[in-house]
Amino acid sequence: MISMSSKALLELSISDFLISSEKVAHVQSGNNAEHALLVLTKTGYSSIPVLDMKYRFIGLLSTGKIIESILGLERIEYEKLENIKVDEVMDQDVAYLKVTDSFQRALDLVINHAFLCVVDEEDTFVGILTRRVILKQLKKYVYLQA
Repeated sequence: MISMSSKALLELSISDFLISSEKVAHVQSGNNAEHALLVLTKTGYSSIPVLDMKYRFIGLLSTGKIIESILGLERIEYEKLENIKVDEVMDQDVAYLKVTDSFQRALDLVINHAFLCVVDEEDTFVGILTRRVILKQLKKYVYLQA
């Protein structure tokens, strides 16, 4: 059974828990795979948001997707990196949140994702919500209830 305080937690807006877009590494759709791989490697992230020229969220790019795109039959073809565009290898079918979404929606989606990108009403990227932040909020709530 959900108590009133549980319901309040689930109805919280996610906007208070975001990591701002200014603090999140990203690439733009026109960037090449070489640049993207450099960003991924330097940040230590396994995937990053892909934005269009108007900073709208359009997908996620992972190191695995880039590596997969340069695998040849007998070797890794690094020379291909500069000619592959990010939007050719990114994942477009990804879960994301609207800034107005509830904590419950975030909780439902973050089960299968380390982080979720968050957009405003025009699909402009505003930040990410991490599984770590969600778990910290749940922990705080559970410990307060004990």
